[in-house]
Amino acid sequence: MQEQEDRDNAAYVRRVHDRGLTFDMRTMSRRRLLAALGGASALALVGGAAGCDSTAEGQAAAAPGAGAATGEVASETAGPYPADGSNGPDVRTEPGIVRGDIRSSFGTATGTAEGVPLTFSLRVTDLDGAAVAGAAVYAWHCDRDGNYSLYSTGITEQNYLRGVQEADDTGTVTFTSIFPGCYAGRWPHIHFEVYRSLENATSGAGPIVKTSQIALPEDVAGAVYATDGYRASVANLSRVSLATDNVFGEDSAATELATVAGGVAEGYAATLTIAIDPAGTETAGGGGPEGGGAPMGGGPMGSGPPGPRPSSS
Repeated sequence: MQEQEDRDNAAYVRRVHDRGLTFDMRTMSRRRLLAALGGASALALVGGAAGCDSTAEGQAAAAPGAGAATGEVASETAGPYPADGSNGPDVRTEPGIVRGDIRSSFGTATGTAEGVPLTFSLRVTDLDGAAVAGAAVYAWHCDRDGNYSLYSTGITEQNYLRGVQEADDTGTVTFTSIFPGCYAGRWPHIHFEVYRSLENATSGAGPIVKTSQIALPEDVAGAVYATDGYRASVANLSRVSLATDNVFGEDSAATELATVAGGVAEGYAATLTIAIDPAGTETAGGGGPEGGGAPMGGGPMGSGPPGPRPSSS
């Protein structure tokens, strides 16, 4: 029975994988607008966007409360696995979803995602750099095998690596997790949606203020993927770059690249400051193409070369 349910779910995900063109077209125009307004300045000034600075100095510069974002974070597709009700389950409304540690499933599920420890923090500001206290962030990402809970074959009954947090007085939310794997055609990343309040995030009604993604630095990913459990990520990372990734590629994740400190033994800490328009509203982006495909028969961790780059993202 479970095998049949998994096959049915895989077929469903394949059907919805290419929805969301309207959302992605709008995303493209917003990113081009960012570039027109001075992408180079945004790259230098947005928290975490300096890229692969994994030094203590870089970590301090991007720490919550340090600096002010000067460009709105790019809008992105939520991809085909958001579990926000836009294409399948809505985990946001489940008791237990508000939590800081997202490594284990909650409710009746008991699984735990294994991998190199990662704590990631987002500091949410308005377009003037002021903290947006009380905003809520729903974050989710794949496991070290490149699979997404609630969607990927074999883990449709799990809901790990998903959680909601309310921003504190500095606009910061922090999640304890594991470093995500790299699957075919996509740069290592974490998805998130921003809401005006915790009630909006957990009611299922929204609205969504911002949908975007966190990009993780290449040097850190390379160190993680050299450890046990991440073998397939090595080949997948070698076939993609920030410039060729069809989500981050237009501006090489100028407003989305986190600053990361730490090491494999003790774990990593990623930080990123994101600027949003607190009065803005975005349509749920579930089902939008992420590129490279994510074959569900064996999970998204395909080892072949990425597929054609869609023109809509």
